[in-house]
Amino acid sequence: QVQLVESGGGLVQPGGSLRLSCAASGSILSINAMGWYRQAPGKQRELVAVFTSGGSTDYADSVKGRVTISRDNAKNTVTLQMNILKPEDTAVYYCNAQGVELTPTGRRRFDYWGQGTQVTVSS
Repeated sequence: QVQLVESGGGLVQPGGSLRLSCAASGSILSINAMGWYRQAPGKQRELVAVFTSGGSTDYADSVKGRVTISRDNAKNTVTLQMNILKPEDTAVYYCNAQGVELTPTGRRRFDYWGQGTQVTVSS
């Protein structure tokens, strides 16, 4: 089993910054893709920023230039630095990781989500 633990959400004023972190732990053999998604009330979950299985990064158009995703492969962590936050960035932010884990019955592909962390941008 793989666990994803997120941290760093909170309340921030418009124009402010927040940093979200996600740490994956467990019997991880490899992580192919990892990143952040968000879901605002009444809306579908959407991509914010991810490291793709091809090794590149992918950002939502709405956050380009304001958000940077980084990772530490040795620690299985990804960090989302969000700047110039807007009220429309308010959402629950979820970490997602996809890869291969070791189970008692052998290797298995995984696709897990974290529990989510609230980001509220408001004055």
